[in-house]
Parts: sequence; C-alpha cells; structure tokens
Amino acid sequence: MNNSDIAQILIRAVEEADSSERLVDAVQELAAAHIEESVPTLIAALGYNNPGAAVAAVDGLIAIGEAAVSPLLELIDDYNYGARAWALRALAGIGDVRALDTLLEAAKTDFSLSVRRAAARGLGTLRWHQLPPEKVESVQTQVLEALLLISQDPEWVVRYAAVTSLETLAMSGDNPQSGNAITATLPDQESRITNQLQQMFDTDVDLGVRTRVKFAQEKIQQQQHQETFAPKRKLQETEVEVPHRGGGRR
Repeated sequence: MNNSDIAQILIRAVEEADSSERLVDAVQELAAAHIEESVPTLIAALGYNNPGAAVAAVDGLIAIGEAAVSPLLELIDDYNYGARAWALRALAGIGDVRALDTLLEAAKTDFSLSVRRAAARGLGTLRWHQLPPEKVESVQTQVLEALLLISQDPEWVVRYAAVTSLETLAMSGDNPQSGNAITATLPDQESRITNQLQQMFDTDVDLGVRTRVKFAQEKIQQQQHQETFAPKRKLQETEVEVPHRGGGRR
C-alpha cells in the first residue's frame, strides 16, 4: 500500500467521523502520517470548531512543512477567524517567508485578537536564509517596523506575542534556520528593539507582558555579553603556549 492509498483511507476516516472524539482521533492519525496529499483535509480541520482536531492539524501541517505553505495561503478562511488563527499558527510554525505579507497584514489589521497574536508570533519565526541576501535588510526592517507597532496593540496577548518576536528577531543569529539576527544585519536598529522593550517594561499595564519583557531583556543581554567576550577568549586561547612534545627536562 503506497502513501496515496494510506492518505485516502485516513482522509475518509476524518470525513466519516461521527463524534468529536472520533474526529480528533482521525485527524491525529492523518497528521501523524506526514503525507502531502493530506494537506487540504488538515486545513479543512482547522475550521471544524474542534480545538483538539485543530491542534493536531496544525502539528501535521508544520511537520509537512514547506509543501503546506501555498495551500495554507490559498485556503485561509477569511470568514472564520478561528480557522484563520489556526492557519496562521501553522504558518508561524513552518516559518516560510512566503507567508510574510499575510502575517504582516493580519498582525496589523485583523479584528480578531487571536489572529493578530498568531501573526505577531509568526513574524518572529521567519527563516531569513530563504530570502536573497540583498533583500534580508529591507524585509527585516519591514518586520521590525510592524512589531514596534504591534507592541502597542490594545490586547495584552498580542503585545506579549510581539515581545517574543522582538526577542527572536534580536537573537535569531543563534538559530541556523533563521540566519542572521537583525542586530547583525542592521546593527543601527538594535537600539530600537532595546528601547521599545524598556518602554514596555516601564509602562505596560499588564504584569504578564512586563515579566515577558524582562525575560527577553535578560536573554538579549546574555547574548550580547557572550558576543563581547567570545573574541577575547578565543584570542587568549590562541596565545597559550603549547609545549613541544618531548621538550621537557631530560
């Protein structure tokens, strides 16, 4: 039995599920198969008003990866904000830069806080290495401008997501899949991130947001400390005189 046959059996199980529990089980089995043919069915499951099935579908779409991006962008439900939020979570988990425009628009303008939150988080997971080198700086600037705006969103969960993405944007050099951090490609913009985080720490009305900001500040400062002292340590290591084998006293 090939993958296509397996996919059809699992898809039929989803379509014929006659209870919430069976639907969750069927979607989980379909998602676990990691078969590209299942993508449209997994996307449909995002709109079934069944959180368990939606979580499983998101996990399956993320596991399938880049092959799921175009269908997700084409099939995003503009009328079902719940399904739209789940779709954006899947796109965020994949991190493909083809979702950039969709994430930017949703994060800045969508009426649903769950959609804005998912999109804000997705802006911090983009894989910069997928971009042509000459476009990285302009796209990172665009994303930074959006996150600085989103960090003033009236809903605390959206601001919280913006903080996580600002942190990731500042530290994405630690992630080989993301590529260079904005502090490496646009060092003059680093202060905008740190200043915004400090302003949020000083003024945000929500304790959870302020706590998350503090965590981000500590992570960024830790990385800066490591980057400052790493070259010095490397230089010191190269300066250590290694005795020649057999060069001791005879």
